[in-house]
Parts: sequence; C-alpha cells; structure tokens
Amino acid sequence: MVELPTIRFQRVNYHFCWIVRRRRKVLTGSVKQRLDVLIHDVARELDCEVLTLAIEPEHVHLFINSPPDIAPSKLMHRIKGRTARFLRKEFPELMKLPSMWTRAPVCIYGW
Repeated sequence: MVELPTIRFQRVNYHFCWIVRRRRKVLTGSVKQRLDVLIHDVARELDCEVLTLAIEPEHVHLFINSPPDIAPSKLMHRIKGRTARFLRKEFPELMKLPSMWTRAPVCIYGW
C-alpha cells in the first residue's frame, strides 16, 4: 500500500465583511484612520497579516492571512470587540449607536 503525504496548512486566508450598526456612515476621517490602526494592531498580536483592508463609510472588508489554529469566529470576536471598545471610548459621538457593529453574521471565505 502506498502512503500518501500528509497535507498541512501553514496559513489560511479569510475574507471578512461586517457593517456598522444601523448602517450609519460613521467610518470617515479620523474614525476611519483609527480603525485602520486598530485592525492592524490586533492582527499583529494574533500573528496575522492584513493583506487588504477597505473601510467604507458604513462597512469594512478585510482580507487577512491567519495561522490555522485561530478560528475565524475568534479572530472576528477579537477584531470587532477591540475596535468597538476603543472607537467608542475615543469618539463620544459613536456612543449614540446602541453598539458599534451589527450582530449579523459576517461574510467569511477561507482558503
């Protein structure tokens, strides 16, 4: 019998997309710049690499390269949680929203 080689994934790519609560167009100017920095900080802490980041006024597209041992849900939990906490603390006008991000599922594509 021939032994087949074991396939191991070293990194996984994900495409995430999530929206601001009530689709408010608040991701502009300094909020947009700060969100960019926060997402890159969280990615660095998790040993991930941001491949592409597109921040629109009411939603975010993130293409990220991650180790296979980090679940996509954990990755998004950390990114959305940290960004919401810091943005709402630094920009009081965002406190008008009941929460920063929707609870709706994000689009996830992994390969």
